[in-house]
Amino acid sequence: MDLELKDKAFLITGGTDGLGLALAQRLVAEGGHVAVCGRDGDRLARAQELLGADALCSQTDVTDASQLDAFVDATLSRFARLDGLVNNAGQTAASSIATSSDEQWRSDYELKVISALHVARAVLPALEATQGAIINVLAVLARTPGASTTPTSASRLAGLAFTKSLASEVGPRGIRANAILIGIIESGQWVRRAEVAGVSVEEFYQTTASNAHIPLGRVGRADEFADLASYLLSPRASYVTGVGIALDGGLSPVI
Repeated sequence: MDLELKDKAFLITGGTDGLGLALAQRLVAEGGHVAVCGRDGDRLARAQELLGADALCSQTDVTDASQLDAFVDATLSRFARLDGLVNNAGQTAASSIATSSDEQWRSDYELKVISALHVARAVLPALEATQGAIINVLAVLARTPGASTTPTSASRLAGLAFTKSLASEVGPRGIRANAILIGIIESGQWVRRAEVAGVSVEEFYQTTASNAHIPLGRVGRADEFADLASYLLSPRASYVTGVGIALDGGLSPVI
């Protein structure tokens, strides 16, 4: 299937590693242009090498509004258009309510909610011009938060509500907004956990899938995320908006 992404431009926060980088590589392979940001210099350099000279790789802290605005401006200056925004910046911050601090909650909310709101507002005019799309990458526990999953689960729930409200608001302008709710997907953080546990990555993934009782019996792959996200960004998904799609191998107990 031709996703009709050739010569279209996309901005991805948290796009220098893991799922964001996998998506950026898929979009480049489809003929698109990408701008990604992150805070780690080594990851930025590696992303630049993998994505090619055409890609814009910016050292940006998304919780800093001025840096985020500069990244948006640089993207529009480089590509003179924007067809999609992917809010992917984030990290897991899971602890109990009783033991977490106010600062942990504020920091998590700033990273996962406020930054996404800020960049979405900044790119709406450009997306309206191209009839583009927004994807918010969240965790599946936003729907079914468990014990000791805050503040992450609370921030993700706010992100889910933001996605639905945004879709209703910008739909009349021709802009689509959706969320991908990820379960356990292969990534660098899981590799590091395997190293700490002293087991192979394959064994760690198998044990994790078994302990989590994932119906498909395995963890997800980054390329499977890239497949779904690139479709939602494409004109092929022109009638899909305001939904949260679980990419979790059946892990979530709700539809």
